[in-house]
Amino acid sequence: MTLSSASPALALKGIDLSLGRGAARVHVLKDISVNIRAGETVGLVGTSGSGKSTLLMVMAGLEKVDRGTVEVAGVDLTRLSQDALARFRGSHVGIVFQSFHLIPTMTALENVAVPLELAGRADAFARAMQELEAVGLGHRAAHYPSQLSGGEQQRVAVARALAPEPSILVADEPTGNLDEGTGRQIMDLLFEAHLRRNTTLVLVTHDATLAARCARVIRLRSGEIVEDSMQGAA
Repeated sequence: MTLSSASPALALKGIDLSLGRGAARVHVLKDISVNIRAGETVGLVGTSGSGKSTLLMVMAGLEKVDRGTVEVAGVDLTRLSQDALARFRGSHVGIVFQSFHLIPTMTALENVAVPLELAGRADAFARAMQELEAVGLGHRAAHYPSQLSGGEQQRVAVARALAPEPSILVADEPTGNLDEGTGRQIMDLLFEAHLRRNTTLVLVTHDATLAARCARVIRLRSGEIVEDSMQGAA
């Protein structure tokens, strides 16, 4: 799905979220409101514990909020059932995690095909192979995650995220477990996918160089947005 450039890809209003129980309960996000336009590249930055990863999970529909609305591609996720939310997320949101989250008993090809099979795509494996080839891993399709390097595993994760052709791609510290050179290659893949498919890209990072590649940077501190600025994209 591709949104028009005039439509907000993400619209969060009055978001509050606390995690934990009893005395350990922490107010993680505090009255967050933000709009992200279709096709934007946005970096979420801040110190550990600032709430940036939690905010990303809210945007991806993986964390339920206590108060407020979360609209993705014009749909309020807070009004969806768990099943409907899972279906929506599978079609509209691609997610890349720091720790890859590949299924160890499945080959690279099978891992990439999973979201397509869940969506009932008859061409799941052919499409998955196209995405593996696009990230330079067509020759590793039959290998299991344990047979792949960290960089190769993250390439598979990127291919899996992009296979359903989502309008929004979110990435949580996607280079955090990789060396500098491999991390740069992964980020090149994400930004190239953004340009080629006009995908909205939102990423969490501690890396100032990586944040500088985004057209917009949102900085969080103690669960609140303290800076929201436009900058030159790479």
